[in-house]
Parts: sequence; structure tokens; C-alpha cells
Amino acid sequence: MSTSSVLRFPIADPADAARFFAAELAFDVDPDDVAADMRDGVAAGYQLIECRNATKFAELHIPGAINFPYWTMDEHTTASLDRDLLHICYCESFQCNAATQGALRLAELGFRVKRLAGGITTWRAAGFPVAGTHTLDA
Repeated sequence: MSTSSVLRFPIADPADAARFFAAELAFDVDPDDVAADMRDGVAAGYQLIECRNATKFAELHIPGAINFPYWTMDEHTTASLDRDLLHICYCESFQCNAATQGALRLAELGFRVKRLAGGITTWRAAGFPVAGTHTLDA
């Protein structure tokens, strides 16, 4: 008799699962929520940050985002960022870690951060608005 691959590991207690998923939501933002805020005009309180290079940003980015490559982030280059805002870092996709590296650097510098789940790839696949020179590319 074979054992279920799904059930071979212990199942979390519901209270533990609730803590785990609540903690996960403290670190990631759903693109649908950001798009709804933009649509409804309630996007104040946070700044979207594209963490890849300037060429990628020029080609395609979320409207209103700023370009701030993660490798350039330090105490001097971040001096103009508003510390009262939440900074939502994004990059290409789940396979890219530029957003994670940007969020890490900003957090180490004392900024409040989250990461946009799925990056610009997920954003665009959902049909949300984009800006840049490659907005019509397949």
C-alpha cells in the first residue's frame, strides 16, 4: 500500500497555520490589491520600487513606480526615500530575486518593506496597466 505524498508530513495545527499565513502576508502584497488601490485612488501610504536596472524599467514598469536597482541601495542613496511609507519592491517574476534583495537592503536600512508577489510578470498577466517602451510586446 502506498502512502500519500501530500499526507506523509504532519498537518499543521490550525492556530499554527493561521500564524504562519498571517506572517507570510506581512511580507508580500497581492498585485490585485495594489491594482484595486490604484483604480480606487487610495494608493497613498506606499511606494512601488522596481529593483531591476534602468533599461528593464524603461522597457516595462508599473505606472507610478520608481526605479531603484537593489545593488545601488545604501544609506546615502536611500536618504531621499520617505521613511513613513511602506516600500513595495518588485522585479521580473517569482524566478527573479531582485525584489527580495531590494527589500532586504531597505529593511536592513530601517525601512518598512513588502514584496509584490509575482513581480511585473504576474502584474501584466492579470491585465493591469503598464508603462514603458515595451508595453505592446507579447
